[in-house]
Amino acid sequence: MRSTRVRRILFGVFACGVLVAAPLGQACAQEDAASYPSKPIRIIVGFAAGGGNDLVARIVAPKLSETLGQPVIVENRPGAAGQLAVVYAQSQSADGHTLLIGATGQLAIATAIYSNLPFHPTRSLVPLTLLGSYWLAIACSTQHGIGSLKDLVAFAKANPDKSNYPSSSPAFTIPAELFKLKTGMPGQTIPYKSTNEMMLSIAAGQTLFGFADHPIVIPLARGGKIRALAMTGPNRLPELPEVPTVAESGFGNIDIRLQWIGAFAAAGTPPAIVQKLEAAMRQVVANPAVRDRLKAVAYTPDGRPGEEFRQLIEDDIKAYADVVKAANLKFD
Repeated sequence: MRSTRVRRILFGVFACGVLVAAPLGQACAQEDAASYPSKPIRIIVGFAAGGGNDLVARIVAPKLSETLGQPVIVENRPGAAGQLAVVYAQSQSADGHTLLIGATGQLAIATAIYSNLPFHPTRSLVPLTLLGSYWLAIACSTQHGIGSLKDLVAFAKANPDKSNYPSSSPAFTIPAELFKLKTGMPGQTIPYKSTNEMMLSIAAGQTLFGFADHPIVIPLARGGKIRALAMTGPNRLPELPEVPTVAESGFGNIDIRLQWIGAFAAAGTPPAIVQKLEAAMRQVVANPAVRDRLKAVAYTPDGRPGEEFRQLIEDDIKAYADVVKAANLKFD
């Protein structure tokens, strides 16, 4: 019922947005890069203030304002797991004065699991640059003597009735299901409302293992509440240098995707303005102070070109869709 209601809201907003956006887009197409930006720029964030997307937007905004010479205002429009903001952003005038900060789950994963979304992250939007990224950690309960990923797989196979994992989002469900597919281990999903609740369920022995953002895992692992088994990225975390990567743990064939936050303009934005925005965004991410602030909130600064970011998103959508199909996952 909830997902049906969300879809109705999305389509309603989308329909209204299309009617409003069409004449605006025609009117703004005359502006060129020389006169851009001619007014304040809004950055739309699909989540409430204080979350990861919001923090990244507010780190980027002041330096972007300095670079482009206009005020940059962060505008929070939460709802429908961030998707209402996407619909709103793509319905605005395609003149580069309304941008979107979007994330993996909100865009790539949503596109992979829902066939009827009223947007597409690389067709309805223009990727400008990847701002920051992070990898997931795999953690388990300390109650069963599990010390490695191989131990986890062996324990789960020997004790299928105890093999379950918590998830508050498809961003955690899909990696867990991919790991199950590649290793043949069993595992039942237990839904939770937040990442914090997920990890606390592991600490309490209510669930066996889980995938989560590493900033949540680090303090619990250091405190002995849970055991961090592996990092999904190519390198170990400086904060947990003793924890190996998935590949080092003997599972190099499991491609668990990078989690990211990026900047987007609306499709139809004049190419010259897109180029100016991409250059400005990449300049912002290259700034040492911005990079330090992104690292302080657990993001690895990136700043790759828009075309490379677009290809990453396309690859993500295919990879997530393949797992959803292979594991027969249903998110409706």
